[in-house]
Amino acid sequence: MKIEQIYTGCLAHAAYYLESNGVAAIFDPLREVQPYIDRARRDNAKIKYVFETHFHADFVSGHLDLAAKEKATIVYGPTAKPNFEALIAYDNQVFEIGKCKVKVIHTPGHTMESTCYLLIDENGKEHGIITGDTLFIGDVGRPDLAQHVIADLTQDRLARLLFHSLREKIMPLSDDLIVYPNHGAGSACGKMMSKETTDTLGNQKKTNYALNPKFTEDEFVVAILTGLTAPPAYFPKNVLLNIQGYESLDTVIHRGQNPFDVKTFEIVANETKALVLDTRKASEFAKGFIPNSINIGLDSNFAMWVGELIPDLKQPILLVAEDSEKVQEAIIRLSRVGYDYCIGYLKGGFEAWKNANNEINTVERVTAEDLVILEEIHETPIFDVRKQSEFQSEHIKGAKNIPLNEINNYLDVFPKDKFFVIHCLGGYRSMIAASILKQRGFENFADVTGGFNEIKMTNIPITDYVCPTTLL
Repeated sequence: MKIEQIYTGCLAHAAYYLESNGVAAIFDPLREVQPYIDRARRDNAKIKYVFETHFHADFVSGHLDLAAKEKATIVYGPTAKPNFEALIAYDNQVFEIGKCKVKVIHTPGHTMESTCYLLIDENGKEHGIITGDTLFIGDVGRPDLAQHVIADLTQDRLARLLFHSLREKIMPLSDDLIVYPNHGAGSACGKMMSKETTDTLGNQKKTNYALNPKFTEDEFVVAILTGLTAPPAYFPKNVLLNIQGYESLDTVIHRGQNPFDVKTFEIVANETKALVLDTRKASEFAKGFIPNSINIGLDSNFAMWVGELIPDLKQPILLVAEDSEKVQEAIIRLSRVGYDYCIGYLKGGFEAWKNANNEINTVERVTAEDLVILEEIHETPIFDVRKQSEFQSEHIKGAKNIPLNEINNYLDVFPKDKFFVIHCLGGYRSMIAASILKQRGFENFADVTGGFNEIKMTNIPITDYVCPTTLL
C-alpha cells in the first residue's frame, strides 16, 4: 500500500493519494486534477474512487472533473445528498483498493455528512486514518460552518455530535494509527491547528486539547466554540458549489486565457464592469498600476484573500500578471475557491499599459524609520490591517485596528483630510488595503514597507497586549 499526502500550502490543504496493485484512490482533491492523474500514471495505476470526507467550505473540490476523466466513482459518507451521481456509503462499509481496504467511519460534527476513512494495508493492519475536517493535528473541525448552509442546524448541536464522534469512533482506535487531516496551520477550518500535517493518533490523544478524556460533553462544547471568529464569507458559497456541481476547470481556463491588447482591455473592462485584479508583488504594484485595479498578489494566500474580499463568485475578472504562466496560475487558484468568471487578461501585462502612455496610479511607501519621524513630528494616524488577534498580541501604541477582511465596513474611519499610514505584518495585506483605499478615492496616505516586522526594529512604542474588544 502506498499513501502520499499532496499538500498545497497557500490553502493549507492536504489531498491524499492511495495506491495498491495498480488501483488508486484520491481523497479530497483540489480543483485541478491533472496532477493526481499524472501521479497515478507514474505507478501505472488507474484511479477507481474519489473519496470526499465532506462538502468542503474552504475550496471547491475536483471530484467531478476527476471522476469524469478517470471514469471513477465519487464516494461520500452517510447522509450526503449531492446533486450529481455519487455512491453514498454506509457506516463501516469497506472498499477494496487493490489489495488494501478503506473503511468508512461516519463522524458527524464538523458537518452532518463528515466521514473519516480508515486505511487497512495488504496484511490487514490498520495503518492510518484520513480524518478530513473531523480531526486536525492539534485541533478539531469547527462546528459552526454547516449551520450557514442548513437552517435548522446549530453550532451547539454539531459540537455535541462531534464530541460523540471523537469519543466513540476515533479515540478508541489504535494509538499507532497515522492521522492524515485535510488541513494544516493557516486554514480557517480550525482555530489552533499545528504546523505539522501528520501525527500518530496516540500523540494526539495526549496533546490535542479537544481530545482531553476528562472533558464532559458540556466542557468540550465550550472549549471548541470559544474563540471562533466569523468564517470567511465565501465558505457557504463553496459548500453549495460542492453540493450542486460546477463547470469543468478546462472550460474555466479556456475562458480566462483570453489575451486583450490595451485598447480592447479598456473596452471590455468598461462594458462588463469587470474587476481588474493585479496579481503582481506588492513592491511592483506600488510603483505603478492601472487606476481602480485591486492588488492581491500570487506570492501569498491569493485565493483566500480573493474569497474574503470579492463578494460575488460570478464577478467578471480581468487579470494583470507578469506573463501567461502567471495568468494560468491565477485562473486555477481563483477556481479553487469558486471564482470561475475570469474573462481574460492584459496582453503584455502592466508594461504594455504603461508603454501605451495610459494613466497610472502609485502607492506612496515609507520605511519604518520614516514612520519614526512622522510619529514624532506629525502624530500621524496609524491603521493596522492585521487580524484582531495579531493586533491584540502586540501593536503600535495608539494605532487603530481595522482587519483587512473588515476594511469595506470601516472606510469612514479613514480620514480624507489628513495624511495617515497603514501597515500589516510584512506588506502583503497592507498593499491589498492600499489598492482598495485608492479605488475608493483615498489618496493622502502611505504604506509601511516591511510592515510590523520592520516597525518592531525601531524605537516606536509597542503595546504588548490588549484585552479583546470590538474593532477600534
